[in-house]
Amino acid sequence: MFLLRLIILQTILFCFAFPVHAYELTREASIEDNISSTFSDERLMGDLGGISDYASNELALEAVQKNVSLFSGKIKDRFSLYLIRSGKYIEMMKKILRENDVPEEIVFLPLIESGFNPNAYSHARAAGYWQFISATAKRYGLKIDWWKDERRDPVKSTVAAANYLKDLYGMFGSWNLAMAAYNAGEGKIMRAISKTRSDDYWSIVKTEHIKNETKNYVPKFIAASLIANSPEDFGFDDLDYHSPLKYDKITITSPLDIEVIAECSGVSVREIKELNPELRRWCTPPDVSEYTLRIPEGTKNTFLRNLEDLGDEERFTVDIYTVKKGDTFNTISKKTGVPVEVIYDLNDMEKIIPLTAGGKIYLPPKGKITLDQEDRALAKKASYKQKKAVSQSKKSGKPAKKVSKKKSNKN
Repeated sequence: MFLLRLIILQTILFCFAFPVHAYELTREASIEDNISSTFSDERLMGDLGGISDYASNELALEAVQKNVSLFSGKIKDRFSLYLIRSGKYIEMMKKILRENDVPEEIVFLPLIESGFNPNAYSHARAAGYWQFISATAKRYGLKIDWWKDERRDPVKSTVAAANYLKDLYGMFGSWNLAMAAYNAGEGKIMRAISKTRSDDYWSIVKTEHIKNETKNYVPKFIAASLIANSPEDFGFDDLDYHSPLKYDKITITSPLDIEVIAECSGVSVREIKELNPELRRWCTPPDVSEYTLRIPEGTKNTFLRNLEDLGDEERFTVDIYTVKKGDTFNTISKKTGVPVEVIYDLNDMEKIIPLTAGGKIYLPPKGKITLDQEDRALAKKASYKQKKAVSQSKKSGKPAKKVSKKKSNKN
């Protein structure tokens, strides 16, 4: 059976040359770290629903013990915050996992991925609760563009994570290996299995065929899960968990400013942003025929009543640009810093094409745009490419070609 699985995995390996998932967790400890433990083996034998076979493995117990000591010692304050945040999402995420035939115990994975922070962002540009990189996110149906990043949505990203993990389990036949692949990428785990001729995670951990980060990933998950299931047993007393996420859903057919949504709902802008963390800009996406947003539970009637009193011009804020002679969408983009696709999204193309001097087009309002981590990462990448091009041109004696900035991350 193992040989058959190995042959299948070797065949699939050619399709996965690079990792498709990345995460960033503070690496205070690896499997080799010498951290003393004060916890008995009995407390390390919690019930994880059979998704991790570690109880009789000395190496596994040692690794789990070290991570329990890390979470309950050196970074206890930070881990307490992660646990407190988890209260908002745990039950909702468990339900989604169950509905997608994934063990609900996997719900604790975001503790080591993001600390249940929707705005978590890694050096590898992984984002959201489940720390998807864009390629994997798009593969599992999440949309990422200038207006929204669904990796930050607690419901959509959990559905995607459940489907991804289920596929990994189908590929490897083990939740330990599925989680290892979630961390390192399918290709790396396939290669490790091929080289070690073993499909046991704990056996592979003893080799040099996976990185320390991946060797420690499952022990970290186990340790985090044990603490989350019985926090008092590990010294986490009187945690004031966030209340479970509750909201009303509203489907709108034209874009709205977040400030307008908050005003009509009678709550703060912060509350609306917390309920809709996928929104990256000052408004809901204008490039869709309808959009479903979340507002605080019990505010739906108030929202609809107040929205009805507002005129169209009060609902959605834009700047108006007057087209100059010789303007093109590219020149307007360069002058204003607004990506061409965003200009397209904001305007009825039938009304503004062809561009004529004196014509009016809509642009994002200058005072309402703030750069997020993805924007800054893209700008840094473009700057690096430009500097590299200039450096190479100096060496070759040829003028450098200007590196164009990525207009948007449209999916």
